[in-house]
Amino acid sequence: MPAATSRSATLFVVCVAHFIMPFMMSAVGIALPSIGREFGASAMQLGLVETTYVLSSSIFLLAMGRLGDIHGRRRIFLYGMGVFTVVGGLLSQAWSIEVLIALRFLQGLGGSMVMATTMAIVVAVFPPAERGKALGVAVASVYAGISCGPFLGGMLVEAFGWRSIFYLVVPLGSLTFWMIRSKLDGEWAESKGEPFDWQGGILYACAILLLIVGASNLDHGIWAAALLALGLCGVVLFLLFELRTPYPLLNIALLRENRIFAYSNLAALFNYAATFGVTFFFSLYLQYVQSMSPRQAGTILIIQPLAQALLSPLCGRLSDRYPAAWVATAGMTLCALGLGLAATVDRGTPLAVIMAMLVLLGVGFALFSSPNTSVIMGSVEPRHLGVASGLAASMRTLGMMTSMTIITVIFSIFMGGQAVTAATEPAFLRSMHLALLIFSGLCVLGIGCSFGRLQRRVG
Repeated sequence: MPAATSRSATLFVVCVAHFIMPFMMSAVGIALPSIGREFGASAMQLGLVETTYVLSSSIFLLAMGRLGDIHGRRRIFLYGMGVFTVVGGLLSQAWSIEVLIALRFLQGLGGSMVMATTMAIVVAVFPPAERGKALGVAVASVYAGISCGPFLGGMLVEAFGWRSIFYLVVPLGSLTFWMIRSKLDGEWAESKGEPFDWQGGILYACAILLLIVGASNLDHGIWAAALLALGLCGVVLFLLFELRTPYPLLNIALLRENRIFAYSNLAALFNYAATFGVTFFFSLYLQYVQSMSPRQAGTILIIQPLAQALLSPLCGRLSDRYPAAWVATAGMTLCALGLGLAATVDRGTPLAVIMAMLVLLGVGFALFSSPNTSVIMGSVEPRHLGVASGLAASMRTLGMMTSMTIITVIFSIFMGGQAVTAATEPAFLRSMHLALLIFSGLCVLGIGCSFGRLQRRVG
């Protein structure tokens, strides 16, 4: 197959997959009230509809990246898209909230198979001179899905009901599945024949399970903190176990000896931890403090992902012309600045200023994301691309979890379990200011990681 055809088909398939995954996340969030009314679901059950998907994805990401290295990334990508599409169809027919939650876990498994392999496939197909541009387009499709989810999801739910969101997955997923089978000829299995580290996979899954369950329930009692601590111990045990395994799930040498790879992943962790909570806070701020409707708030909040979607391809091209690590560091610096400014927002802040902050954060994240991914994927040998892709995706989900953990702890201190009302508005604003300052500090740590890899490279 001609190289040009292979590249264009590969990028198209990856972009469609990257659009579907975040679109489903954000669109399902809009549909939760309708789901709750139909099934008479509790707030906790509705939360599990989203949490189980993220939990499943986080547990399986690293393992699926390794399976892709061993058995072929195209194969894992194909199976993952098949699982995601079939389960999407089943979700549209769910007859109870319990079935919906269980199916979302299975859909998260399919999503992890896709997200753990797509970036590795792009890097394998595109030469280094074009890699940043391709990754930028791939990342832009993620932000496009995030941007379109609330808007299109809201329209679908209002016109046809919540099941229509899952109906949409079937044709899009089927098209992607067909294109993977017919247009992607490569298999990309540089570690073929090596055994899979099942023990490490189970240990990692248990550790991540404890981390996420503990972190998401920190305001419910000491038992959650104990689970979180056990999860951290589990991560340490996993790393120690991998050091002694001949064919590990995660090659610790990639972190211990490849400083560029290690620092780039740490920078990603800090960046996602710092930026994920911004939308959460500003959604509450705009609706409760500025008295906007959900639709008005959503229109304002779409500015950030829209800026990221529009600018990511350009930032990817910049990383092809200039050192990607420098471009990513500049992006992290803008994020730190934007978060620091956001921490000054109060009731009297003009809407134009808030919109400018969101644009600044969108530009910063666009400058960081695809160039940093390019650095991560370009710093490892081809046989480790699947693991690198899985670990980079894991940094994203763990960063999001860290962000929400910080928010939970701060709310428990300042809000004491109270709802956001006119009476608790000052406490909410204090919580928001402190959290955003902490997030800005995390970005500063990320800048330190970026400089660490730059100094290492120069040396």
